[in-house]
Amino acid sequence: MGKKAFLSLNAMDKIMREAGAERVADDAKEALALVLEQKGKEIAQEAKKLAEHAGRKTIIDKDIQLAIQNK
Repeated sequence: MGKKAFLSLNAMDKIMREAGAERVADDAKEALALVLEQKGKEIAQEAKKLAEHAGRKTIIDKDIQLAIQNK
């Protein structure tokens, strides 16, 4: 895949097994990690904008929830 993911392959394996997968290839774990990281960055950027709009430097859970609704 090229880029190293921040999320662990073990965590990706657990997510996919929770979803019902019996076996998961490493490249599938890497692909899921990269997709989740990209989505997480998008949500974090939107949450940052919301926090700044509210006059805060700290992102709170409400910012994350609103950011998810906006995506």
